[in-house]
Amino acid sequence: MVGEWRLAMDNSPVYLRHGIQVEPLFDQWYAWSHLIPPATAARNLTERHLKIMDSYITNPQVHANAVKNPKLLGGPFIDCGGKRLDEISSLRNRTTRQRSNLIDLSAAIALLDEILRTSAHGSSLEPLYASVPDILKGYSELTYDLNNNPSFRLIEALLYKSPYYDRSAQSLALSVATGDHRPFVLSTPRLESDSLFQFRVPFDEPRIDLLFRMKSISSPWGLIKDLLNIPKESERLVRSFFTPDLPEPGYCYDGQGTRWRYFGHACVLVEMPGCSLLFDPFLSYAYRSETPRFTYADLPDSIDYVVITHSHQDHLLFESLLQIRHKVKNFIVPSGSGGRLQDPSLKLILEHIGFQNVLELNEMETIRWEGGSITALPFLGEHSDLQITSKAAYVVRMGKRLLMFAADSCNVEPALYQHIHREIGDVDTLFLGMECDGAPLSWLYGPLLTKSIERAADQSRRLSGSNFEQAFNLVQQLNCRAVFVYAMGLEPWLTHIMSLQYTDQSRPMVESDRLIRECMSRGIQAERLYGKKEEFLDHV
Repeated sequence: MVGEWRLAMDNSPVYLRHGIQVEPLFDQWYAWSHLIPPATAARNLTERHLKIMDSYITNPQVHANAVKNPKLLGGPFIDCGGKRLDEISSLRNRTTRQRSNLIDLSAAIALLDEILRTSAHGSSLEPLYASVPDILKGYSELTYDLNNNPSFRLIEALLYKSPYYDRSAQSLALSVATGDHRPFVLSTPRLESDSLFQFRVPFDEPRIDLLFRMKSISSPWGLIKDLLNIPKESERLVRSFFTPDLPEPGYCYDGQGTRWRYFGHACVLVEMPGCSLLFDPFLSYAYRSETPRFTYADLPDSIDYVVITHSHQDHLLFESLLQIRHKVKNFIVPSGSGGRLQDPSLKLILEHIGFQNVLELNEMETIRWEGGSITALPFLGEHSDLQITSKAAYVVRMGKRLLMFAADSCNVEPALYQHIHREIGDVDTLFLGMECDGAPLSWLYGPLLTKSIERAADQSRRLSGSNFEQAFNLVQQLNCRAVFVYAMGLEPWLTHIMSLQYTDQSRPMVESDRLIRECMSRGIQAERLYGKKEEFLDHV
């Protein structure tokens, strides 16, 4: 009798719950764009992860105190309450043992940089190839810019084929989403927990797509156990991630005009007859909350294009992308600079973790469909003056309507938008971030620096978007009819990525409020978005 009941349970169809949280991991650290390419992963391992763990092991109470201070949100402090010291020590030791090749790669990058600084003075670089560290021989090209400043280019496509790209570092951590709070992803590794299941597969594994299809297509529990390779001790936990209840049916927008939906931060879904586009997916889970929001359940069953503006962790979010990969036909990314350490190819990143149909757009290139198009536009600023080209704003054309997604563009050169306006015409609706108090260069790119930067220079080179004057100049130059400022990390489900706590007196709030007032006084629709919003546009 018990065996018959067991067989019935194993054969009963179940669906993956929409409230299951999924964190992609790289050796227990939250995976973001710089943890996929071997070179940037190596530098972040030695210059971020190991240093943070060493600091915690030395003085865990300093970390415990720091994470309670709102001013230190986003700092290099592990959020484990000063506890779990043995687990952090074990992770550190395991990392140094298993990733010794990445540690060596990081040292080789620093050494090559030093060799070029001390030995390249404008003469031919050919003799220096003999001095390139063995690890990087055949994976790098030595170059000058036009002012004889030496540098090197990494041959990224070959590095992905080398032993330095190890897919075994990748896994997914599954748990029930119970609220918005999570420790900051750049400073706190994800440790084992009784409420967490480690799905130990690389991100390109097809079983990931099969898993997330189960939000709408049922599978027998017995098949799921085999699919996820669930150990007996984890069966009860993982079984709770699934439900026999039918999910709400999916939908396909069939309106005659365009509908856009704001999902939070810079994530906007645009749907029109014959085409749908999702910008910078950053999606919330379904659970009780005081903040209204759209979630994964509010996406269509099929999305024509997912569009990425740039590689920062709040815009290129694997946590969201992996869960919707199975329903996306194409991915649009900006073209990269071809091997600079600070600017890895987004196309290569996505392709090597299992994404197909990744389309790379250069500035002013266009993809067209019947009744509409999308064009990549130049995106200046917000990258600490580093030579990074894998960033783009976009304009979407539907009939005579234009929607522009400027992301975190900083209008440091107004003449740029004079040229753009001449090419595209007036913009009906502008979406723009105004994080004008961005973090200094070292906060995000510090691990890639092989020579320390002076504090004054570091503080001046910030990850900043437009302030009021820059944003309003942009609105005027493009003759915008409506302006929507992103919430800039204020939504509660973004704190683990953004680590921001703005008040009404914070500069981004003051500057964006000023923009909204000025626009409204001139008859321009203006609003700072928050949570969710939906609008309809005709194509006239």
